[in-house]
Amino acid sequence: MRGTSYYVYYKVDAARLGELRSAVAALLASIERACGVRGRWMRRRDDPATYMEVYEDVKDEKTFESVLEREGAKLGVQRRAEVFISGE
Repeated sequence: MRGTSYYVYYKVDAARLGELRSAVAALLASIERACGVRGRWMRRRDDPATYMEVYEDVKDEKTFESVLEREGAKLGVQRRAEVFISGE
C-alpha cells in the first residue's frame, strides 16, 4: 500500500523568487533528512506566480506534517496543503 501524498501550493512574488528558491531547497533537504521523502518543487504552467511542493509516498504522516509545518513557516508565504491517498 502506498503512503500519503501531499501537495502544497502558494503564490510567490517575483521579487522574492531567488531568495525563496534557496529556502525551498533547504526545506526539501530538511524533509528528506528527517522523513526520507524526496520532494519536488514545481511552477504552474499557466501562472508563473503559483508554485507547488509535491511529496509522495509519505509513510509517517505525523512526523512529516510536523517537519513540513516547522520548516515551511520559514518561507514566509501563505501555503495551502492538500492531502491525498490512493484511490485503489
